[in-house]
Amino acid sequence: MESLDPVLLSRLQFAANITFHILFPAITISLAWVLLYFRLRYDRSGDESWMGAYRFWVKIFALTFALGIVTGVTMSFQFGTNWPGYMETVGNIAGPLLAYEVLTAFFLEASFLGIMLFGTKRVSRRVHILSTFLVAAGTTLSAFWILALNSWMQTPVGFEMIDGRAHPTDWLAILFSPSFPYRFTHMLLASGLTTAFLVAGISAWRWRRGDRGGDVRVALGTGVRLAAILIPLQILVGDLHGLNTLHHQPAKLAAMEGIWETQRGAAAVLFAVPDEASRSNRYEIAIPGLASLYLGHSFDAEIRGLNDFAGEHPPVKPVFFAFRLMVGTGLLMLLVSWLSLYQFRRQGAPGPRTLMILVAMTFSGWVALVAGWYVTEIGRQPWLVHGVLRTAEAATATAASRIGLTLAMYLSLYAVLLTAFISVIFHLAKKAGESEQPKQMNPVADPFHAGVGVADKERAQRGATPDDGARSPEERRDA
Repeated sequence: MESLDPVLLSRLQFAANITFHILFPAITISLAWVLLYFRLRYDRSGDESWMGAYRFWVKIFALTFALGIVTGVTMSFQFGTNWPGYMETVGNIAGPLLAYEVLTAFFLEASFLGIMLFGTKRVSRRVHILSTFLVAAGTTLSAFWILALNSWMQTPVGFEMIDGRAHPTDWLAILFSPSFPYRFTHMLLASGLTTAFLVAGISAWRWRRGDRGGDVRVALGTGVRLAAILIPLQILVGDLHGLNTLHHQPAKLAAMEGIWETQRGAAAVLFAVPDEASRSNRYEIAIPGLASLYLGHSFDAEIRGLNDFAGEHPPVKPVFFAFRLMVGTGLLMLLVSWLSLYQFRRQGAPGPRTLMILVAMTFSGWVALVAGWYVTEIGRQPWLVHGVLRTAEAATATAASRIGLTLAMYLSLYAVLLTAFISVIFHLAKKAGESEQPKQMNPVADPFHAGVGVADKERAQRGATPDDGARSPEERRDA
């Protein structure tokens, strides 16, 4: 074990922790907003299908939120144990940003989470809706602070170095660094897609098992529609993010594209096996001129190659293949979500094969997210803070054997927790289907075939006035 590089082991350990941790905030950031949507639809329509969907998915949110907290704590420890040079050099910037995330976002979430989970029948509808909104806002605010720090590490500005330490000179510049708008938007959309396919996949699984109540239908429709809307936006933002990376981190972009020589009319490499020894691509399949077109918006645009950054560019293979995995998963998401939406509108539900595909893609958002995160983080190497602090300079002097032991413990624990998490989700889905009789769908609750006239007719048959539709379920019960 001592023959292994402690820097490499520290990087692997941090990668394992961030990989496992990011899975859960990726769900909670957007699932909270989906829950708010369910709650508002119930409050507006009075249809129990929306509240049924809320009750089921709020359990998933609580479980995911708890695991996100636990894994976040282990990550913070590693700044001191594995990367002491990081806080010594940039702690004046990283420390406050991490503290603000806890003092604002986490406290906001924690303060109102209990009301959101258990207050349905204990507080007024306005307080419950407000609590759900504040939890959702807290998850997004948390992402803001973390992405602000990460973006600054990618494109550092607003500071000066004094005696080897970074001191902030412009906090607004630090918060809104050149890559932050693209990175923050890209992450929020990735979170939305992760949740959309999770909701659609679990709902499709319940549908295939014969659990076809109104709550399942509205959740399935919401997941499909959300995915169909977000994936084109993600492709657009991803393109803009790529142009920003080309400008600020050209070495990362060259590794993503597999371009070795600086050239005009650079080809888009669809597939290859990058060979760093020969500094070339083997088995290359490429489209001439296309990379220059989408990166420089001209077939004649010049794209810098990896050979311009000899010794200063990231490992090519992991960045190259992770980028293609992310893009490939995104294109599959586009196809499946649009096909599902088309079938939903045309025949009332996705077909049997499409349902199977949705189940198979339940966690596809995780695949795309982790692949994209690897592109971002590995693509920054050999820098921890780009142009400021090298990774090797910040690493611990702890013996490789100790790092390797804790890495093995982390991996074993995470494998058990991830298996348990997925198992519990499907157990809750199975239990929900067994404990409730399928309910007939109120047309008002159908996200694709809403019919106000039908709802008015039903209210008239009950002897209700037209104004009853504007009253909350609680107010109607009191009446």
